[in-house]
Amino acid sequence: MRITILSLGSRGDVQPFIALAVGLQKTGRHKVRFAAPDNFESLAREYSLNFSPLGVDTQKMLGPGGIDPDQNLLLWFSEVLRSMKPLAERITESTWLACQDAEFIIYSLVGIGAYHVAEKLGVPCMMASPIPGVTPTRAYPNPNGIFPSLPLGGGYNRLTHILSGQLFQIFTGPLINRWRKEKLHLPAIPFGKNPYFHMGGRPQPILGSYSPIISPKPPDWGDNIHVCGYWFLDPAPDWQPSAQLIAFLEAGAPPVYIGFGSMANRAPQKMAQLVQEALVLSEQRGILAAGWGGLDNANLPDNIFALDSTPHAWLFPRTAAVVHHGGAGTTGAGFRAGIPSVLVPHLGDQPFWAKRVTELGVGPQPIPRNKLTSDRLAAAITTATTDQNMQARAAALGERIRAEDGVARTIEIIEGFSQ
Repeated sequence: MRITILSLGSRGDVQPFIALAVGLQKTGRHKVRFAAPDNFESLAREYSLNFSPLGVDTQKMLGPGGIDPDQNLLLWFSEVLRSMKPLAERITESTWLACQDAEFIIYSLVGIGAYHVAEKLGVPCMMASPIPGVTPTRAYPNPNGIFPSLPLGGGYNRLTHILSGQLFQIFTGPLINRWRKEKLHLPAIPFGKNPYFHMGGRPQPILGSYSPIISPKPPDWGDNIHVCGYWFLDPAPDWQPSAQLIAFLEAGAPPVYIGFGSMANRAPQKMAQLVQEALVLSEQRGILAAGWGGLDNANLPDNIFALDSTPHAWLFPRTAAVVHHGGAGTTGAGFRAGIPSVLVPHLGDQPFWAKRVTELGVGPQPIPRNKLTSDRLAAAITTATTDQNMQARAAALGERIRAEDGVARTIEIIEGFSQ
């Protein structure tokens, strides 16, 4: 089967879809095309994927410093959409071209253009998300961070999902409807209608690329919604860590990983200093990942190793604990490695995952970014690296997560649906 997989966003958004593309390709039963922002071409090529660029570099679009957590999330999203308007024609045209010969389309929430192309071409499609906030539920508020998590019961929880969907339509609807009418020659979607749950008169399948151990499927979700397990991407066959990194790991006790992914940092030098002080206070060695925020890695002491990027699947099992922002992918990698996690949530779904880390007993209480100090971080690192009960719970959870195969389960669902 010819399958197009389309994803937009940061590395945490795109990487799980690469894992799915690799898994589908390995079966030998499918011809896969992977469509993503241009800045992910080299990563896709490492896995011998047929890559289709979408005509946008998301790292440049979001800014050299990454996503600014101090901005209002709705305001930030609207600004991103405005910045995308000049690129919209290029992205939608690239989406159309990437899907032309597809018999099946899988797309991320931000890559919704693929849904409309599937409608035009008359081929089945599935939405996929690493966050359990696509479909309304009474079980918990929408994890996207727009509405506060309040103890107001199931009615409030479900309302946050519905309102989030309506806001998404308000922001994206005008652009999408113009494209549907002018380019795809499809009717406009009525105001207030969320089209992404149905196609061809039946519920559209939705794939959750996270573990049911971490976030179980709520009882009020239908059979069309699947919580598949994580889509982990292991290092490419020819990938090798640097000799310097190997030497650092072998020179002492397992270090603590610290990195905040695509989150912006207005004062990278100050943050790097805070991290150094926390490691000194906790008497730990550290690995500092610069990320999109560009944490300052100049003049680091010998007990801290700086790196730009290394596969979490390889690195995390070699660390004592991981400190990060709480993105879905990084959190999942920490669970899989079987080590405690210290979360410093910035925005969006990150507080949701931080809460789950604490509830599962595999990490200390999270530290909101605006309350982060060297003393608080040092205390959390000390807990994560000395609490034997927490370490045992993390190790046991890691075994359970590694026993899952989210990619294989997803492939079963895709193949079963297409028959």
